[in-house]
Amino acid sequence: MTRAIRIDRVSGPEVLTLQEVDRGDPQPGQIAIQHTAIGVNYIDIYHRAGVYPLSLPAILGVEGAGIVVAVGPDVEGIKVGDRVAYAGGAPGAYSVERVLDAARAILLPDAISDEQAASGLFAGLTAQFLLREVHEVKAGETIVIHAAAGKVGLIMCQWAHHLGATVVGAVGSDEKARIAAEHGCDVPVVYAREAVSQAVMRATGGAKAHVVYDSVGKNTFTDSLDCLRPKGLLVSFGVASGETPPLDLRILMAKGSLFVTRPSFAHYMNETSTYRVAAQELFTLVGTGTISIATGQRFALKDAAAAHRSLEERRTMAATILIP
Repeated sequence: MTRAIRIDRVSGPEVLTLQEVDRGDPQPGQIAIQHTAIGVNYIDIYHRAGVYPLSLPAILGVEGAGIVVAVGPDVEGIKVGDRVAYAGGAPGAYSVERVLDAARAILLPDAISDEQAASGLFAGLTAQFLLREVHEVKAGETIVIHAAAGKVGLIMCQWAHHLGATVVGAVGSDEKARIAAEHGCDVPVVYAREAVSQAVMRATGGAKAHVVYDSVGKNTFTDSLDCLRPKGLLVSFGVASGETPPLDLRILMAKGSLFVTRPSFAHYMNETSTYRVAAQELFTLVGTGTISIATGQRFALKDAAAAHRSLEERRTMAATILIP
């Protein structure tokens, strides 16, 4: 047996309760780990609220780090006592111990702490496929990143800056603007004072941005389109403010033959080889100091509901983790 945050119905944070659950034994191709740190991601809120339905009852969480405590048959390259982290795959991270597919487990180098891994692997791999696959950011391009002081945003700002792009970052306060600027954001914009599209016009002399990365959704969708130059790309990868409105494709033509895509982590990180190569690229950049992974908030596992409230109310900066 182990303890885990499990939901029996979809609703608000109050449904997150600590329960005794059966951990189970690792089957062929699986391992069991004892968590030392657990990442909290916005997809956990979508799962809890039923936006992305799970089969109930369900244990939330798609990211964690810890120590291998058992290894099932047919597992190679991983042994009891190894430090590992994982991102994606079947939920179940909000737990003291869990079983997961060994293919998702990545051995942690000495230079990466458990907290760094739990804070940054899911976000870092998201940044990798957004900046390297969905649109290959190049030196000299101007890009817009919404929620630039958030978990994914801070990593994206640093990575895009490293690639030579000019980064315009939308944030909700002066403090968040300061944090974003310290992490590679060239033009922080407090959206309560200025439309992001206006800031982009000012920063580019009217040329506008090549690509917009929008994790907010409903409240920012129209302004994101207005940020783009002709043939620009809107990457909508989250709906923190609600689902985006229905889109009349004629709007894309009218605003300059624009492109829109809605990528998912699963589609880009499902193949084990791609997943591992991307993680190695991330760890290399973290190891050289090019990217720093910041943990902004720590909650005890039993206080997962408080972590969700803070994230939903946009009171967080950088990463939020749970400590078992």
